[in-house]
Amino acid sequence: MSAAENALSRREFLATSAAASVAIVGAPAVITAQKTEKPLIVGEGDYKYEVQHDWPQLPKEYSWQTTHNVAVDKAGNLYVIHEGRAALKDHPSIFVFDSEGKFIRAFGSQFQGGGHGIEIRSEGNEEFLYVCAYQMKKTFAKMTLKGETVWQQYAPMMSGVYAAEEDTNPTGTWGRNRFMPTNFAFLDDGGFLLVDGYGAFYVHRYDNAGKWVSCFGGAGGGEGKFNTPHGVWVDNRAGRESSIVVCDRANHALQYFTMDGKYKETLKGYGLPANCETWKNLLLVPELHARVTLLNEKNEVVARLGDDVARVTGKDGGKIRGDAAQWQAGKFVHPHDACFAADGSIFVAEWVATGRISKLKRLA
Repeated sequence: MSAAENALSRREFLATSAAASVAIVGAPAVITAQKTEKPLIVGEGDYKYEVQHDWPQLPKEYSWQTTHNVAVDKAGNLYVIHEGRAALKDHPSIFVFDSEGKFIRAFGSQFQGGGHGIEIRSEGNEEFLYVCAYQMKKTFAKMTLKGETVWQQYAPMMSGVYAAEEDTNPTGTWGRNRFMPTNFAFLDDGGFLLVDGYGAFYVHRYDNAGKWVSCFGGAGGGEGKFNTPHGVWVDNRAGRESSIVVCDRANHALQYFTMDGKYKETLKGYGLPANCETWKNLLLVPELHARVTLLNEKNEVVARLGDDVARVTGKDGGKIRGDAAQWQAGKFVHPHDACFAADGSIFVAEWVATGRISKLKRLA
């Protein structure tokens, strides 16, 4: 995030608590082990996980600068994108680790200084990365898992919502007529959704060739309008009608839409929800307000993991992000993204300057 976004987030933290409480089905998530030399377990019942903070380690020649998003391929490899420093032009923004957390490779220097969203999609017999970057980069791309670019694009000017030259001469300017993409979701027809979470606040639809089709949303206070629509996902869980879910972050809510982009409903009670993903009957929601939430197929909250909301959103909470000595084992600071592994384990990327990736190893 830029200084401007950092200031905005700080105001959000001070102005709003974790938002209204949502009733939890069953017992709330609790820490059942405190000593780091023993397995650190969070959760209860079917939602119990072993916490492994700082799970992957970077080689000495690299360094994190605000870890943003994570994705897992079919082989179980973890892909991490961090914002990166614009001045370090040759430093990669994407790092890959195997299923044991061992470093494999790095690439993506073209996103350095704005690295943000990353998702993996299977297309035929091959998997591809979809990557987006904000700040002065203002771009998104389709890549192979090794980092070769299939295509790269900039602001969809045909949407009619962006300032002149936003696609040909992107700068670090922020505003509702600027393009600041944050995350992707994939459609069954081969197309995809791209959410402009820091710019115009629209969700853009593209076809399977990467051509812009339409958009919905825009700035507003809810019910089809957004305030920082930071994450997007297609909810195809069994027993539910396929829907688009948008993490309306600064409105502290999830908004549901039909697959045509028509507003359906709002789920309130979240603290800056940043993104979401599904696995079997579960919806996973990392919240910048210091916790990770799991919902069942009825969208009932069944677990809240690593909850440190009261401390992180308190009077001195802004200091915690920059001081790792204040981080507590089994607790989160600012979950910015999370994704499932094939076995239901969870990887969490946190918006902290030093970067931090935690693995929640599923035990149930």
